[in-house]
Amino acid sequence: MAGQNPIILIPARLASTRLPNKPLAPIGGLAMIVQVLKRAQEADCGRVVVAAAEAEIAETVEAAGGEAVLTDPALPSGSDRIHAALQSVDEKRAHDVVINLQGDLPTLEPVLVRDCLTALDGADMSTLVAEISDPQERDNPNVVKAVLSFETDKKASHLARALYFTRATAPSGDGPLYHHIGIYGYTRAALDKFVALPPSPLEQREKLEQLRALEAGFTIHAALVDTVPVGVDTPEDLAHAEAVLQKQGQI
Repeated sequence: MAGQNPIILIPARLASTRLPNKPLAPIGGLAMIVQVLKRAQEADCGRVVVAAAEAEIAETVEAAGGEAVLTDPALPSGSDRIHAALQSVDEKRAHDVVINLQGDLPTLEPVLVRDCLTALDGADMSTLVAEISDPQERDNPNVVKAVLSFETDKKASHLARALYFTRATAPSGDGPLYHHIGIYGYTRAALDKFVALPPSPLEQREKLEQLRALEAGFTIHAALVDTVPVGVDTPEDLAHAEAVLQKQGQI
């Protein structure tokens, strides 16, 4: 979009029950947070800053030539963390668009960042979805589904308004289901408003933060993409991500 001045913010904290010190876990000779930083930089969409909860993360990022800012470890969510980082690194509010990129997606294809940025046009927020092809994902509550409908014309079907997000198998009936990819774009005003809202009833019920935005009347555009990055939560995920990066020629 013309006139945008985007910033990509990557929230990261050491606290992880299944993979201790997850952001610093090595993948291909680099800490995972550095691999994510590199993918974000390769997207070439604008400034990239890691919103670190601990000094060890910030130091690792800065040693790799990246930009990091320390945030309060007690912040309750990634959205709160990126908002706090934004106040620190952009007091003059030069950046009007924010991409929230999770720090545990080292296999992210850089084009996905650009897709999320493009999808924000005319909406408060944007995100990404991919059609579910693995039958096991359909009923897996760890695979969040986006409820939305695309135009039947494939040439026009890349963007739709998200109506709901759920861990349930939805919608019912014949037709595709869509795997939600946890990358978000925000207008600066929408992010300010979002973090000021209390957790909503559906958010608390489904354990999905984006439902707070929908309950508050935000518009969320979702872009349909054909690849899902590997999220790293366990040692097995870490090994899988390393194998994927090797296949992609990134390491």
